[in-house]
Amino acid sequence: MEILNEDLGMVAESAAGLLSQSHPITAFRALRDSGAALGYDKAIVGEMAEMGWMGIALPEDVDGADFGFRAAGLIAEEMGKNLTAGPFLSTAILAATVLRTAGGDTLAQWGPRIAGGDAVIALALEEGVKHRPNRIATTATKAADGTTLNGRKSFVVDGVDADRLIVAAKDGDALVLALVDPQTKGVSVTSQVMLDHRNTAVVSLDDALVPAEAIIAEGDAAQAALDATLRAGRAVAAAEQLGNAKAAAEQTFEYLRTRKQFGVLIGMFQALQHRAADLYCELEQTSSLVAEALNALDQGRDDAEALSRAAKAKAARVGRQATEEGVQMHGGIGMTDEMDLGLFMKRDRALSEFLGDAGHHTEWLLKQRGI
Repeated sequence: MEILNEDLGMVAESAAGLLSQSHPITAFRALRDSGAALGYDKAIVGEMAEMGWMGIALPEDVDGADFGFRAAGLIAEEMGKNLTAGPFLSTAILAATVLRTAGGDTLAQWGPRIAGGDAVIALALEEGVKHRPNRIATTATKAADGTTLNGRKSFVVDGVDADRLIVAAKDGDALVLALVDPQTKGVSVTSQVMLDHRNTAVVSLDDALVPAEAIIAEGDAAQAALDATLRAGRAVAAAEQLGNAKAAAEQTFEYLRTRKQFGVLIGMFQALQHRAADLYCELEQTSSLVAEALNALDQGRDDAEALSRAAKAKAARVGRQATEEGVQMHGGIGMTDEMDLGLFMKRDRALSEFLGDAGHHTEWLLKQRGI
């Protein structure tokens, strides 16, 4: 188990306190039952900004907290435990990392708005059912008065009602990242219903003309910004999935400690003890790997790419184990909506696919070793 320093310990403690009290699982159930396309309580954006969370990955010269990804991971883990919905991953991590890496006027203009909780920005990257960042069909064509975008993006997290979209497109072989106003002519944003009841959207671009100043980065600079963003997104998403798995596991362990069959606590059955012990060990290993991936990002290490992918793959596998074991050990009651296990399972499956599933990243890691 990692020993947190005083500052990180305070981040973890404050996140646990705020989210468990103000945005617990019961609040998520209410959001789900309301059927609102936004998928989160707008008040949470201001609350996260007041805590410094929205600017956690942004530099201080644009009003950011610049506290690093390890701290961001602690927040995400608590969001996973409480099933808290909000534009933390989409805006405070993905969008902020794009802008920070690319720099320039866009960061100066939008960085303070993100940090202050005044803007939600969503990354429009995916185009198919699987994460394939190297297969971008959306086009960016230079025009006399700007750049014309054509294409279709799917699974845009927090894309519904976002203030801006960061659209990844191709100009020939060169990557282009553009900051697009959803109100631009030719841009259509449609709510996309997801398994975990979160805010995602389909974005259609039909001859959408954006001005020159909307281009965040092009070519190698754009690729570097996207690569850095995906590294950060994978590691922080893994932290949320870890928190989700820990909460599911703890509910299961508590059930083993209290449920009786034939007058005996089911936690006394050796077969269940072995399964619970195996799950606990897997969670501890995952926790260490996720922490190392986040630390590697903060330290700018060369192994950050591999570690972020390994953490994402490991969290996906352990998340599935935790939620499936939870349902199985609870028996029939584990299948009911009254239990939170089903909600944890749905969120786990969505996070597993987000920014690449376990197979996608395992394949990459094996190729790096020549296997």
